[in-house]
Amino acid sequence: MARPAIRFVSPDPSRLPALLPVARRIFIDTFAHRYDRDAFDAFCDRTYAADGPMARDFSDPAVRWRIALADGAPIGYAKLTPLRAPAPRPARNALELQQIYVLADWQGTGVARALMAWALATARGLGAGELYLTVFDHNARAKRFYARHGFEEVGRCTFVLGERVDDDRIWRRRLASPACRGPA
Repeated sequence: MARPAIRFVSPDPSRLPALLPVARRIFIDTFAHRYDRDAFDAFCDRTYAADGPMARDFSDPAVRWRIALADGAPIGYAKLTPLRAPAPRPARNALELQQIYVLADWQGTGVARALMAWALATARGLGAGELYLTVFDHNARAKRFYARHGFEEVGRCTFVLGERVDDDRIWRRRLASPACRGPA
């Protein structure tokens, strides 16, 4: 059976109610096995609530979003923010690709690649000289994807959920300035 065509949109507030449960599903599928269930559920309840951090970022004009849709339903998204990660000596105009998530059934179909292309082009268009992201140290698939897109590890940070503290890595990609159209 053929997959439906994928559309990529810059969302308006009406898309948030459909995006929150998809974002939650992706996070659960990727990380739930690592954490105490009660702590994990409480984290997800806060993060993906209608008034939680994701919803607040959705309405923040400094945060850029791109959503992948199939048959009008979200299947993945990317979120570009001002730099929040504790990057070592970042450029003044650095940005962060805080999330790039795709539903498991759609991984390997080019959705993440298209979202990454959007993030890189958007960061360049905003004049960012560097783009950072954080990745769980044991997420080998994500690290291979980021390396293919020119990111390299430059530091460490932690992610705390419940009583568990995980080691995350900070990755950076230097970007060509918008005035210089050569390869980055």
